[in-house]
Amino acid sequence: MAAAALLVAAPPPSKAKPFQFTPNSPKFTQNKNLKNGFFPKGKLSNTKRAAAPIASLSANPPPENGKASRSGGIWLSDVAVRRRRSVYWGREWNSLDVATLGVVVVMHLLCFWAPLTFNRNAVMVALGLYIMTGLFGITLSFHRNLSHRSFKLPKWLEYFFAYCGVQALQGNPIDWVSTHRYHHQFCDSEKDPHSPVEGFWFSHMSWLFDTKAIAQRCGETSNVGDLDKQPFYKFLQTTYVFHPIALGALLYALGGFPYIVWGMVSVNLV
Repeated sequence: MAAAALLVAAPPPSKAKPFQFTPNSPKFTQNKNLKNGFFPKGKLSNTKRAAAPIASLSANPPPENGKASRSGGIWLSDVAVRRRRSVYWGREWNSLDVATLGVVVVMHLLCFWAPLTFNRNAVMVALGLYIMTGLFGITLSFHRNLSHRSFKLPKWLEYFFAYCGVQALQGNPIDWVSTHRYHHQFCDSEKDPHSPVEGFWFSHMSWLFDTKAIAQRCGETSNVGDLDKQPFYKFLQTTYVFHPIALGALLYALGGFPYIVWGMVSVNLV
């Protein structure tokens, strides 16, 4: 009874006012002590861990009337779509856009051959390439090691994993890392290379076919000085297209068309 009386007499808990970040918050402005807003000035080898990118909300200021102009939303997301970018119509396509779209279309068409070319060896090749190119190449190398500098590797091992990523058909390390760093620096803002504020499909894949838009909002690849100064990565950038072709030729020589379908196509759509 005494406990019940105390519970009744106790005042209700006070409601804490939620903390709100504003565009002028010092925690969300670009750190001037970082080179290109990402890495500390000086050599990376002098730091145990590279600095994390700092988002800048000032890149996406609110409208003058204080209300964001919405043109819909994204299912299961609270992101406000401000405008839907027209990627496929009403603009000029360059050769890189056409080539990228062509590769994606051909890979999807060739997947219809997967049931007809099924064999155990081809599936094992697909699994092995998925581990080498997807897990080691993209996730471990391009993303965690090169983009975020989460850890250091012996240089020969760093280069090996980076070359595995080249075979994933997602571009060369310099361009991939530059885009990803810009994405984190301007996440979900107007300057995000694949911003959801321009619609789900643009943020998911359509941005791949509009390289001019990335250059307009982010500029050149000026945030990858650590990779730009290494001849190995410059070599991969200038000769990128030849490496997947060489892998395709090797797979065809080893196992014919089934190895192409399962090794080069299916694994890159997983």
